[in-house]
Amino acid sequence: MTITNGALATPPATAVSMGLPRVPAVRNRLTDTPVTGGKRVLLAAPRGYCAGVDRAVIAVEKALDRFGAPVYVRKQIVHNIHVVSTLEKKGAIFVDEVGEVPEGSHIVFSAHGVSPAVVQGAADRNLEAIDATCPLVTKVHREAVRFSRDNFDILLIGHEGHEEVEGTMGHAPERTTLINSPADVAALQVRDPDNLVWLSQTTLSVDETMETVRLLRERFPNLHNPPSDDICYATQNRQVAIKKVAEEADLVIVVGSANSSNTVRLVDVALEHGAKAAYRVDYASEIRQEWLDGVATVGVTSGASVPEVLVQEVLDDLADAGYGDVSQVVTAEEDLMFSLPKELRKNADGEPDSRGLGGRTRRLDWQRS
Repeated sequence: MTITNGALATPPATAVSMGLPRVPAVRNRLTDTPVTGGKRVLLAAPRGYCAGVDRAVIAVEKALDRFGAPVYVRKQIVHNIHVVSTLEKKGAIFVDEVGEVPEGSHIVFSAHGVSPAVVQGAADRNLEAIDATCPLVTKVHREAVRFSRDNFDILLIGHEGHEEVEGTMGHAPERTTLINSPADVAALQVRDPDNLVWLSQTTLSVDETMETVRLLRERFPNLHNPPSDDICYATQNRQVAIKKVAEEADLVIVVGSANSSNTVRLVDVALEHGAKAAYRVDYASEIRQEWLDGVATVGVTSGASVPEVLVQEVLDDLADAGYGDVSQVVTAEEDLMFSLPKELRKNADGEPDSRGLGGRTRRLDWQRS
């Protein structure tokens, strides 16, 4: 892999090509102003699409190919406005609840998961449901069901109102208490302090979650752990990478949407680990000239629901401003892939479909020297 004009000459290899169009860009918006020392970009890796996001977006695309438009999607399939708007142009219709969907239609459940009540609501309307819930979220759902069945009370660490939290709580509503932040722990009241287990939303800050767990354990020493860490591999990997970048960055730009929890956390993590400034943008066009004043080193990353094309636009604009020296800071390699929902693993003729997997293998041919 080579560098051309400060940007990746080719995108990382993917298991499946998403075919998302580039956003029309207005080039040369940013000015190359002098700074002390040379200008450079530190590009975090891993970044961008995780396997669960890739699987969910491909599920909508394949449903449109297989069944024709419209295909309905409950909530945003993933939390990224570019992905959602692109799928809308292809014929997807996004709704808040299944009651808005005409009876007998196809509906896709988003990567964030749904409660059993939503599944039943779709069945009651004779909807053809395709469940694109990330398998790592499904794992948390199964844990909630099992611990509830075993008479544990569940302390769910997560953000109130987030779709993933609503889905998880719906699997054990009578036994689940939501913990929004470490500040909630002091006032927490439980029925049996010896019969507690903690679970978490998959897209949280690792550090803040562990701090919450530490405080919970101080109050409830017999608190049980989940069988394995609930925070997803991609969230953790992206946070580790941006920590490394932030140590040397005057400015960090995180690409992703405001309702993406893992994207917002990347901004926080960058600031907590040395970045002098950090901003979130949906598109490169949102980068402001004043952010670059006096900045020699810019760190760049993206949330787990962000297609690489949007990062490329940021690199192109930064190159216009003189940040043509791009080095990738690699902290992990990812090659996880998930099978698509069972309804989409075969084509219309009943044969296995060549796009039967979601996820990506990232080929890291160059690293920071």
